[in-house]
Amino acid sequence: MKEYRFLIDGRWLESSKKIEVKNPYNNETVGVVNAALEDALEEAVVSSQKAFEVTRKLPVYKRAEILGKIADGIKSRAEEIARIITVEAGKPIKDSRIEVSRAMNTFEIAKEEAKRVNGEVIPLDLMSGSENRLGIVRRFPIGPILGVTPFNFPLNLVCHKVAPAIASGNTIILKPASKTPITAIMLGEIVTDAGFPPGGLNIIPCSGKAAERLVLDERIKKFTFTGSAQVGLRLKNKAGMKKVTLELGGNAGVIIHKDTDIDLASRRCTTGAFSFAGQICISVQRIYVHKDVYKNFIEKFIANVKGLKTGDPLDEGTDIGPMIDNDAIKRTEEWVKEAVRDGAKVLTGGEGSNPFFEPTVLTDVKPSMKVCSEEVFAPVVTVSRYEDFTEAVKSINDSKYGLQAGIFTNDVKNIFLAYNELEVGGVIVNDIPTYRIDHMPYGGVKLSGCGREGIRYAIDEMTEIKLLALNLM
Repeated sequence: MKEYRFLIDGRWLESSKKIEVKNPYNNETVGVVNAALEDALEEAVVSSQKAFEVTRKLPVYKRAEILGKIADGIKSRAEEIARIITVEAGKPIKDSRIEVSRAMNTFEIAKEEAKRVNGEVIPLDLMSGSENRLGIVRRFPIGPILGVTPFNFPLNLVCHKVAPAIASGNTIILKPASKTPITAIMLGEIVTDAGFPPGGLNIIPCSGKAAERLVLDERIKKFTFTGSAQVGLRLKNKAGMKKVTLELGGNAGVIIHKDTDIDLASRRCTTGAFSFAGQICISVQRIYVHKDVYKNFIEKFIANVKGLKTGDPLDEGTDIGPMIDNDAIKRTEEWVKEAVRDGAKVLTGGEGSNPFFEPTVLTDVKPSMKVCSEEVFAPVVTVSRYEDFTEAVKSINDSKYGLQAGIFTNDVKNIFLAYNELEVGGVIVNDIPTYRIDHMPYGGVKLSGCGREGIRYAIDEMTEIKLLALNLM
């Protein structure tokens, strides 16, 4: 059994407290990780401050060079990392490989965006008394950043915090999910080997409670969090004046209009609802189908769902692996049974048996049911009929979340109706809301959070505008 150390100030350290990482598929121990204790957290902040005096002065070409080396480092260890993702998180190996490819792309994008942290020149002589004046506006790095990441994308969601921090000249302290810290530690090895200054990236596997003190620390200039709304909002209220980015999940909806390709829609919704057992923030949770194509869609969709293979995530043919833990299975089962008691109908699935929950399709649901109103974060999807496109838009908006939505239609009027009216951070046309490519702005409204990820947009959030006003007298 391998033991993993944590990273502070370029050094790999041990402690008296260990975190045992379990494979959610078979409960075997994947490895043992040394936990960062209170004195180590203080050292992380101090070293991050010290390293910032170096990183903020790194020339652009050097930042780009480091980012390129990190992308190459991930590529050189791609299969090793993919297998660790699979045994830590239970993600099917074919999906883990996609995550590794995306992580490489994330750093390649950051490499290019580091070269485009531009400013502007603005005239200041817009009124009498301000003649011969000119303004120069630039973006400057803000200082040490605290990043907290979830279990479901233990590599690429880490990259979405680390890569823009490096590109913008900041330092970052990373608190990875306690269930999946090994992947982040492997990335730390790659970042260190790429030549990022000691203390530029500190990785502190620890409990959420232990890391919470850093949210309060005035030396931390930004807090970026991906996780549950309950935890994110509580921490935001403690963050004070520091910048905050929150990605808090959702219950993503899809509209399937009568003019679309039903074969395509049913295939993509199958992927969107059940990839990684639905444990994705933009997993398809609510599907609204026009009444004229409802029967056709349901027949094709259920056939696709029944064709999915559940099993060992290391098996190349597995589509759906285990849930992250038994508590998640129990909660999902309770929500489904509660919906059935209130009138919902199970078209397929509906049962959990550790470590799996069956891919489940529900119909005849009500907006008040938890499977509709909350983030189920499981392989469960609801399907409802609608008559009017505007009605379907209102149904998607009838949610406290607003991350992304998908619409399948070829009607330009409906496309722009959805774009103008849907209360979400992104509208995906002729595809599922689960679609994401790593340079696009990503984030939501309402309880789905605040701020945006996507490298260029994250760089904006990690920098501060400063004006130089010149009197050219």
